[in-house]
Amino acid sequence: MRRYVSPVLRGSILGFFVGLLPGPCTVISTFAAYSLEKRISKRPQEFGHGAVEGVVAPESANNSAVMGSMIPLLTLGIPFAAPSAVMLAGLRMHNVEPGPMLFTTNPDVFWTFIAAMYLGNLMLLVLNLPLVGAFARIAVIRPQILMPIISVICLVGVYSVRNSVFDVWVMIAAGVVGFFLRRWKYPIAPFIIGLVLGPTTENSLRQTLLMFQGDVLLIFGRPLSVTLLILAFAFLVYRFTAPLFGKEPGLKIQEDDAL
Repeated sequence: MRRYVSPVLRGSILGFFVGLLPGPCTVISTFAAYSLEKRISKRPQEFGHGAVEGVVAPESANNSAVMGSMIPLLTLGIPFAAPSAVMLAGLRMHNVEPGPMLFTTNPDVFWTFIAAMYLGNLMLLVLNLPLVGAFARIAVIRPQILMPIISVICLVGVYSVRNSVFDVWVMIAAGVVGFFLRRWKYPIAPFIIGLVLGPTTENSLRQTLLMFQGDVLLIFGRPLSVTLLILAFAFLVYRFTAPLFGKEPGLKIQEDDAL
């Protein structure tokens, strides 16, 4: 247990701050916590062969990143990760708009979120301790058995929302597209975030143009908007130019770490 404490604390702190950043925070925080523990460990040769630090730190970072990603969602109404984007879609289905006014217009929803986080972690502890063996066996179930079950549950769930066969065909088409995107190694999380934020972005752009009476150049006269645009442009330039200089943007891990 003494070996667990420090990795858990480091992973939780690291994961929380990674969760405040846009992108696949759960994946980034997991690999970042693993790399950090391996780098500072006195026994780095044990990593990849069952070192407890290589398990508890990434899992702590993963859980902490999900909780951290809730802050931009609830305070700004902007999902920085795929789980937050799915949760935003669920809130909008119930006519709840996250953002700064959520705390005054729907305080019951906000405090339900907080209570659900505590209760969810408590239930995870109660369920995981006696059932950890059963959950671990799910990982060895053949995909040929597991995938049809998950697909049927998804089909029933999509149909039950509006009792529409068209929605089912949309889900199947999206699954086919997602299959090829994964085969071609396209990240899925930005696609989901763009799909959810698209209508909101269009509405905000229309409101901005109405306020500025159609003059787009006035946007560049606001210090905050100029700063955000410069940061976005710099990030795009970095993403496109880094491979030219032999630097691949993103977090790299060794092959043995991935295994």
